[in-house]
Amino acid sequence: MTRRIYRLTGKDALHFLQGLTTNDLSGMDKGLVYTAMLTPQGKYIADFFLLAEGDAILLDVAGDIGPALVQRLSMYKLRADVQIAETGLHVQRGTGPAPEGALSDPRHPDLGWRLYGEAEGDDGTDWDRLRVAHCIPETGIELTADTFILEAGFERLHGVDFRKGCYVGQEVTARMKHKTELRKGLVRVKVDGSAPAGTEITADGKAAGTLYTQSGGYGIAYLRLDRANGTMQAGEAKLTLAQD
Repeated sequence: MTRRIYRLTGKDALHFLQGLTTNDLSGMDKGLVYTAMLTPQGKYIADFFLLAEGDAILLDVAGDIGPALVQRLSMYKLRADVQIAETGLHVQRGTGPAPEGALSDPRHPDLGWRLYGEAEGDDGTDWDRLRVAHCIPETGIELTADTFILEAGFERLHGVDFRKGCYVGQEVTARMKHKTELRKGLVRVKVDGSAPAGTEITADGKAAGTLYTQSGGYGIAYLRLDRANGTMQAGEAKLTLAQD
């Protein structure tokens, strides 16, 4: 997936992002930070990586949502001393030996490294296989405008911090964490057959969720957990919860 790399500059850039995104950005002094921006209702707008670059901050986001994210950030900027510009930089990624200057993907150790510079591409890793193996959602596939990030596993992926101060959507996210038991969410399923991403899943004839990315006989599904028992159906495919 094509990525866009933006550079945020200005004396208020760090404070500005800290008040808008789901993670604690003090971790940028240690490497990449994975975070997201939400609506006031707690729903997903974009997920991205942040990286300190001297006094500036690099923002690495999926290319097709980059312009809309910048537009949304600009709405909140008001009089803050923050400038946002596209860099023309690219990202390389891989799971083999990391080249000099590469940074570990903070979501999961098996996702390897990311390197920012003039070159782009990867080392041939089967990313869908890795994502399915660890139930890692992808922008625009499992992560949509209807997503609540805790249902998408952001706590497990180190993409949200519950000890930081307020951010947009924080109240809903905190309530889901502390006051409710998640009844829906992304889970790994065993897939017998195949079905297009986005196929509805049924259980005993009742709507149970949606099937997304598939690889090697497994898939990522968004399910109503109370209906995720036994065999489910997605088009011509039969599904069961993955046990391994």
